[in-house]
Amino acid sequence: MPTTLLWFRRDLRLHDHPALLAARDAAGPEGDVVPVFVFDDRLYGPSGEPRRRFLLDCLTALDADLDGALVLRSGDPAEVLPGLAWEVAASSVHVSADTGPYGRRRDDAVEQALGDVPLVRTGSPYLVTPGRVTTRTGTPFQVFSPFARAWREHGWRAPAGSPDGVRWRTGVRSDAPPPAPDLGDVVLPPAGEQAALAAWAQFRDERLSGYDEGRNTPGTNGTSRLSPYLKYGCLHPRTLVADLAGEPTEAVRRYTDELAWRDFYADVLWHRPESAREYLKPELQGMGYDSGPDAEALVRAWETGRTGFPIVDAGMRQLLGEAYVHNRVRMIVASFLVKDLHQEWTRGARYFMQHLVDGDLASNQHGWQWVAGTGTDASPYYRVFNPITQGKKFDPDGAYVKRWVPELRDLDPKHVHEPWTAPGGIPAGYPEPVVDHAHERQVSLDRYARVRAG
Repeated sequence: MPTTLLWFRRDLRLHDHPALLAARDAAGPEGDVVPVFVFDDRLYGPSGEPRRRFLLDCLTALDADLDGALVLRSGDPAEVLPGLAWEVAASSVHVSADTGPYGRRRDDAVEQALGDVPLVRTGSPYLVTPGRVTTRTGTPFQVFSPFARAWREHGWRAPAGSPDGVRWRTGVRSDAPPPAPDLGDVVLPPAGEQAALAAWAQFRDERLSGYDEGRNTPGTNGTSRLSPYLKYGCLHPRTLVADLAGEPTEAVRRYTDELAWRDFYADVLWHRPESAREYLKPELQGMGYDSGPDAEALVRAWETGRTGFPIVDAGMRQLLGEAYVHNRVRMIVASFLVKDLHQEWTRGARYFMQHLVDGDLASNQHGWQWVAGTGTDASPYYRVFNPITQGKKFDPDGAYVKRWVPELRDLDPKHVHEPWTAPGGIPAGYPEPVVDHAHERQVSLDRYARVRAG
């Protein structure tokens, strides 16, 4: 009886899963499929505790959907997969393609180690697999807007068919999973495919119509909050756009733009794998950054939400409380670290990857580079987010700040983003601003000018 392996990675679901269907079809009507997840320490080890915990919860949900058939193994996939393939006499190993720098190297090593057993890549975690959308001359896009136009023109496949007829093999030895991290009071979203589909349905039915405005107001529940599910493939973005077919509203266009950003950053990383750690614009590597005890104290204030700038502090406290930050606020807090505290973007990117439940290498690193002016934006470094005006514009009633900064809850909204202007001064327990934004903005621009001048 033929047996195939389905190696789960960033596709922890059963529906709209082309690799699963390929594994089923290769096994045939009389064969069976062994579902496996490998705890690879090269990936699991550096992951922050929120991502580890969410991954473990997603695997628990997936195992329940598989009626207990999921096999867990730990170790180097180039050793684990060939051993398991021999153990169950698998004729092929099936995966969704991984387009990240490490994933590509790892899969090549696994493919070589499998020898005569083919590693079959079917589908990817993206609407359009990285590398497929190019300019008319065949070069990669450098800027989002033309990429998005070409991306829409390229289009994408319909959702994959139903996984009916899969015979999941049971009784294969499984390793114990790593211990679940204790996150204390951090609140993560419910895990797994069913939770992801429920979250999508609720957003589509209740909040999508106002998304074009709501996506920028952190004090309201205006975004989908699907990023953790997309990160681990509890649902595929193809499922979402198929559900939106025939609804050409501005809100739908805005929402699909966010999916385009996700594909764009994955495409940038595909073509420039070094950009996960290095500057897309290497000429800016000469920027001066601050160091020493005083600079470290300022960074600590940023990390703990004690900068004296309410929208920044609210964002950083949300990160520590939910392992998540609203997208608009991510840009504000990133700009503050790079442009006001004069820290290298790589430091903030690492901190986010340690604390975000949805930490995605391509989106996180290139989002930080975009804010820092070292990445894909066409007009870059001169953009310095003013944390006061940003707060007033996007959190006008102070709802977001008051949720995460309880020291300011009693302030009138007109003072909440400038608590030093309140009649009684800054409320007890809340810090004074740690820097003068106008001054630090000019410092950043002066340093940029010196780098540009050589």
